[in-house]
Amino acid sequence: MRSRIAAALAAAFLLLGACREAPPVSAPVLDLPELTGRVVDRADLLTPAQEESLSAQSAALERDLGAQFVIATVPTLQEMTIEDYGVQLGRRWDIGRKGKDDGVLLIVAPAERKARIEVGYGLEKRVTDPFAAKLMREALVPRFAEGRFGEGIEAGSRAIIARLRSKANDADIAVKDNFVT
Repeated sequence: MRSRIAAALAAAFLLLGACREAPPVSAPVLDLPELTGRVVDRADLLTPAQEESLSAQSAALERDLGAQFVIATVPTLQEMTIEDYGVQLGRRWDIGRKGKDDGVLLIVAPAERKARIEVGYGLEKRVTDPFAAKLMREALVPRFAEGRFGEGIEAGSRAIIARLRSKANDADIAVKDNFVT
């Protein structure tokens, strides 16, 4: 009996020692951009005029409705999925009003050929998944495929802002959406 207990204790100490000697596991350090304005164009996809116009439209939306809309272009997703990158960026930037969670984030990563719309819970009934999918399909992807990133971002932003400003109910909006402009 004593030998079994001694063997068990020896094994436990060996295991404990092995755990202590193992190098600590650390999460990869992400180089997330700082929130420097309503448009953060780290991938340099927008002209200064486009950036200024989009910033003004976003500011007007926030002034009129309170909802926040931010555009982020990034040169790389740093080996993350765009979904995970978007969640990390959204957490860091904390877009939307506290208690209302009414922020929208448009992310474009041209190197990986990815774009995503992250929506706060407070706006999920306005900017629905079907709306976002249609927006990607009709406004962003065709322009991005032709290398017209700035135009795609402008068209997508106009559609998101129009959706947020619309007084129609969601069923009416779904029928009337047209992104090919």
